[in-house]
Amino acid sequence: MSHTSSSSTAHDPAKLVLSDGTVVRGVALGQRGLTGGELCFNTSMTGYQEIMTDPSYYGQLMMMTQPHIGNYGASAEDMEADAPMVAGFIVRDSPRHSNTQADEPLEAFMRRHGLVGIAGVDTRALVRHVRDEGVMNAVISSENLETETLRQKAKDWPSMAGRELASEVSTEGPHVFCEGTGPRIAVYDFGVKQNILRSFRRRGCTVKVVPGDTDLSDVLAWTPDGIFFSNGPGDPRPMDDAIETVSEAIDTGLPLFGICLGHQLMSLAEGIEVYKMHVGHRGANHPVKNLDTERVEVTTQNHGFAVDPESIAPEVARVTHVNLNDDTVEGLEFKTFAGMSLQYHPEASPGPHDSHYHFNRFMELVAETRDVTLPEKATEPAVATT
Repeated sequence: MSHTSSSSTAHDPAKLVLSDGTVVRGVALGQRGLTGGELCFNTSMTGYQEIMTDPSYYGQLMMMTQPHIGNYGASAEDMEADAPMVAGFIVRDSPRHSNTQADEPLEAFMRRHGLVGIAGVDTRALVRHVRDEGVMNAVISSENLETETLRQKAKDWPSMAGRELASEVSTEGPHVFCEGTGPRIAVYDFGVKQNILRSFRRRGCTVKVVPGDTDLSDVLAWTPDGIFFSNGPGDPRPMDDAIETVSEAIDTGLPLFGICLGHQLMSLAEGIEVYKMHVGHRGANHPVKNLDTERVEVTTQNHGFAVDPESIAPEVARVTHVNLNDDTVEGLEFKTFAGMSLQYHPEASPGPHDSHYHFNRFMELVAETRDVTLPEKATEPAVATT
């Protein structure tokens, strides 16, 4: 399989070579050089900058199915982290942007952050290939274009399975993100998105962010009313220390909430198994059914690992949400402690906004468990704000 196209604002040749031997020719986008990682795709129509800066994508090559990427430029207000987290970026076309609120073109943004990319790729055809064959490693190069060399580099690139990557993106030290009149929430940062923190701030919380390897005793000394385990990159299964921390947190009786990687860590701590998916879920259009309300939510997702439903003992947890595309587990309510977890992202920015209510659910759980008074306005605005 090989695809060739030339639609881009750049002119330097570039190649994308997959570990299975697939060769894709295009033109360089962003920083010139070589990069590699697990090739995955995202079906979102908007939000490319939030995707690029999401720490959960650390170590992955991100391919966008939306053909026009970069058409509204790049802005400091659209960052989920201080810099791009993807290992490389793959698009069909990167046109000139038209947006008075943009700080710079996407090409300039990528060059400034040293992010290697490729444009002029028939991304939708390549997505069909990945869907059939499963995610695999690949390399992007705009320097050495010798195919066999690049194919070997792709084959030799470390697999995502078995890799602990959260420590690469966690905060270097504890810090208070915001202070409010509501509950005190300690956030274990395995790669937390900024809009998760803003979602707690909008509900009047005082939020303290700590590195993922922080001893629970140090967190408890801050006297939190609840603990949140964040999203993040990599395989949760080798994260023994983090799983042990979650187990210790369960024993405290504090309310717990986990999203994405946090959801998987909470599951592993309760003896529920996690497996690597064939392709994974990445996009802003995944239908999820709330089994309690029968309501279907359109959700943003980003995960390559999932909870095994067959390993969920009924006395341990209850499935609250399922993915309508493939019946994967999307939400859990735990039976032995005050805890809830989600595989998808209720804080999604730029959207959709169907699932913001989960933060209110956690606030209510904290209030019920800790006898904490919530601020009068513990709600999400109709449209997420910075």
